[in-house]
Amino acid sequence: MTDIVVLGSTNMDLVAYVEKAPQRGETVTGREFRTIPGGKGANQAVAAARAGGTVSMIGAVGNDAFGTRLRSTLEHSGVNTDHLRTVESPSGTAHIVVDDEGGNAIVVVPGANGTVDHLVPGDEVLISSADALLLQLEVPLAAVVAGARAARAHGVRTILTPAPAQPLPPELLTFTDLLVPNEHEAATLTGRTDPREAATALLDSVPEVVITLGSSGSLYAIRGERPLTVPAPRVTAVDSTGAGDTFVGGLAVALGEGRPMREALAWASAAAALSVQRPGASASMPYRSEIETQYAS
Repeated sequence: MTDIVVLGSTNMDLVAYVEKAPQRGETVTGREFRTIPGGKGANQAVAAARAGGTVSMIGAVGNDAFGTRLRSTLEHSGVNTDHLRTVESPSGTAHIVVDDEGGNAIVVVPGANGTVDHLVPGDEVLISSADALLLQLEVPLAAVVAGARAARAHGVRTILTPAPAQPLPPELLTFTDLLVPNEHEAATLTGRTDPREAATALLDSVPEVVITLGSSGSLYAIRGERPLTVPAPRVTAVDSTGAGDTFVGGLAVALGEGRPMREALAWASAAAALSVQRPGASASMPYRSEIETQYAS
């Protein structure tokens, strides 16, 4: 099995489902409200565990009811939470509006995630034992850089999702093996709206890039070779929340198992396609048997 460590956020997603998202100053009536465990770090951990990886989580939750539920959700999905700290700050929350086309808008309040600004004793040892370290940007950059530095020191593949999109320190890019932005994040990082141009620009800083393209699939670029585009299965989206994290978790497992990049991208796309057909983030993430069936179809 693939050993994966995720250093990142855990949030409780507070999700309102509406016909059409409100404009600024507008009030709309929602159809449904749910509290769903999420956070980009926790989402990737759950996705990777359900896809068949052996997964451990580094992060923090609050000493509150949300924190208890977040930890329980990770453990129920098979994620090791020995390195998930409990702190006095409230647990992180994400306030999400999902429209009838499956699109979403999100406001994240970091809470306990903001205390994850360094590695604590035992974290580097855990990272050193992994095949891959998954990183995102919902915890302070200092911890992200420290995690990436530790992974590089021990020869562990670092996969970075640059979300929420923001300028990245050169040191972090130096320690990143595979960068996985979506189209918006790639454009923010490079100023290029064309995914191929953005991928080419990003290769100046990292050796490999995968840009996720939503329903159009994904674009892979590596230095010295022509870009590769892999289509996504055609499905009807219900809720795209967590689809990118599902893709990254699946991709990490597939690569850890030694699958060629084209096959790994198709397998990860199959996982993401299943997730968008269900509401919620972690709640929508498929298990390995489901991914294999979707991939084979």
